Amino acid sequence: MYDSLLNELAATTVLPPGILAMRLAGAVLLCGLIGFERESRARPAGLRTHMLVGLAAAVYCILMLELMSRGDSYAEGARMDPIRVIEAVTSGVAFLAAGLIVFSQGKVHGLTTGASLWLTASVGLACGLGLWVVAVLVTVPAITIIWLVGIAERKLAPDKRQNYDSRSG
Repeated sequence: MYDSLLNELAATTVLPPGILAMRLAGAVLLCGLIGFERESRARPAGLRTHMLVGLAAAVYCILMLELMSRGDSYAEGARMDPIRVIEAVTSGVAFLAAGLIVFSQGKVHGLTTGASLWLTASVGLACGLGLWVVAVLVTVPAITIIWLVGIAERKLAPDKRQNYDSRSG
């Protein structure tokens, strides 16, 4: 019995532990950068939420890679379709993000935060798949759009944004 438990705990992964750690840490870091601006503006989904969404997306990709590496030995005759993981993460996070979007007093609130969560999931997927160039090339313009464009909007139309900023994100 103890041998079975030890074998279970000692099971190896197709990716070395250092690579796994790097992919997970990369997802947390890059998605945290996106979430930081939302946190600094006291939005409902901030730093922790963005980090968790990115981490979860990376884990789903890693699990998919593990299952694919096992082939038929894991599930006899099961059909593997890696795109399903991406579709599941995309629709799951879209559902979560949609819950942040509120229509109140004739205005839409939370749209940017919802969109940033959805984008964060894509960064997590890229990290989980080891597509570092994609992950970084998505994070940089995301931060630019959320932070710098937000500053420009507030400066160019302060009256319009002031009422909007006091309630939404």
